[in-house]
Amino acid sequence: MITNRSEIIFLYDIKNANPNGDPLDENKPRIDEETGKNLVTDVRLKRTIRDYLLDFRNEEIFVKEIRDDQGYIQDAKARANDFLKGKEPKDIEEAKKLIREEILTTCIDVRMFGATIPVSFEKSDSSITYTGPVQFTMGVSLHPVKLQFIKGTGAFAAGTGKTQATFREEYILPYSLIQFYGIINENAAKITRLTEQDVDLLMDGIWNGTKNLISRSKAGQVPRLLMQIIYKEQNYHIGDLDSRLKLVSEKRGEEIRGTEDYTVDVGNFLEVISEHKDEINEVKYKHDASLKLSYEGRIIAINELLSRAEVEAKQISF
Repeated sequence: MITNRSEIIFLYDIKNANPNGDPLDENKPRIDEETGKNLVTDVRLKRTIRDYLLDFRNEEIFVKEIRDDQGYIQDAKARANDFLKGKEPKDIEEAKKLIREEILTTCIDVRMFGATIPVSFEKSDSSITYTGPVQFTMGVSLHPVKLQFIKGTGAFAAGTGKTQATFREEYILPYSLIQFYGIINENAAKITRLTEQDVDLLMDGIWNGTKNLISRSKAGQVPRLLMQIIYKEQNYHIGDLDSRLKLVSEKRGEEIRGTEDYTVDVGNFLEVISEHKDEINEVKYKHDASLKLSYEGRIIAINELLSRAEVEAKQISF
């Protein structure tokens, strides 16, 4: 089981694509109207992780689309009943006990993210609720972005007897460097039975799930930096680490088109990590060298950065 709290910082970028469309607004990329920065929901990141663990790591997940023989999508109650495994409970409390045990043993996404699981037995309804030990805030780009509207021609006509193909319209971002911040809560981990192996798979899913998300709207996503700051004491974390990284560029944020256009200043991050080095057990990291880190006006390697902070550091290998 997880015994220590940790914080996660994850940076990835995307080119000429839509990292997270808003279905209530023409599927446009989400943008903060005040700052002009790109927003990505934590739900999107969790979906990326779930899909990767299911498709590439053969892990069972609770939240997935299942269709019956008639093509209807299974609802949450029916999904919960899958975990009775043919057993016949005497009442709803026994049903909840059986489902709870099977789901926590089987479903890695519930151990990570928690769930509210509706349970129905005969004429009784109830639910099982788990608070996820892994929580992410909204992803936010480190710079203002430009929203671009694109028109194209489809391959087929709108109907029979037509001589012209349909038109395709979409919104994309030429470039966005997005940062997610997360916390792994050791107290909630005891309830959902989150293990160290689960956390290793979580980190794998964050990095390689993003890298392998090759749909039409998501192709072009590249993971750039992933750090897990693990603490020595329970109930302790620095907090607010997502505000410690700053994008530095001679270009306006909307004009940035790639990693060659900027550096990420880590001076503030180094300062706060150094201040709390005695409370940090270790920092695990994965870094794409295309993302240039800077300190006091010069490029700095991530291993040098963590060495300066005087903390134990370990490179993640997947």
